[in-house]
Amino acid sequence: MSNHLARPELLALISENENILWQGRPNKRCFLLEAIFNPLLPIAFVWGLVDLCFLYVFNVGMKENIPNSQTGIILLGFFAIHMMPVWIYLAGIIFSYLRYKNTSFAITDQGVYVSGGTFTQNFERKPFAEMSHVNVHRGIIDQMLGVGDVVMTGNNDGYNTRNNLFRGITICDIADYLEVYQLVKKLQTDIYADTMYPNNLRPNENHGYKTKYIPD
Repeated sequence: MSNHLARPELLALISENENILWQGRPNKRCFLLEAIFNPLLPIAFVWGLVDLCFLYVFNVGMKENIPNSQTGIILLGFFAIHMMPVWIYLAGIIFSYLRYKNTSFAITDQGVYVSGGTFTQNFERKPFAEMSHVNVHRGIIDQMLGVGDVVMTGNNDGYNTRNNLFRGITICDIADYLEVYQLVKKLQTDIYADTMYPNNLRPNENHGYKTKYIPD
């Protein structure tokens, strides 16, 4: 069991006939570091450095030539707009904290629940009957901090070439990723197999794929 409980809003979506087997939240340090060290970082750094050099030269020129204030305001406004990639990068870091506050996970005996979002709250549910793949992903920061991601997908989910992963539902940045992976894999294998290949035409007592799940 994770040390952090899922958000109450997420738990409220779970029906009474479901049993919560695991719940948690992402590692805060990893979540924020991944927002800082994103692909936009080198672009924002170089862009900001170049603009700061121009601002320095401009400031020196102002002291020597003393241009009128209107020219100075126009140039400062231009650089403020020109540094938009830097502002976008910094905003991404700030907004990542809001996303962290809204992110939590829960696993029941019927499916996986994930909440997220920055200004709005998004809730996703993926039943085990719709899962076909369960994978573990660990980036550089994940490995440094001893955490990982569990990625769950179905046959209809597309492929994300950027991260070399299937698009699906993800439980990210958790310390007990191996335990969660084993739990999800077992539930997905049992329930998915019973759904796709039922024996005895699913009688009152299910003699399916060696499961303990008895349908109502």
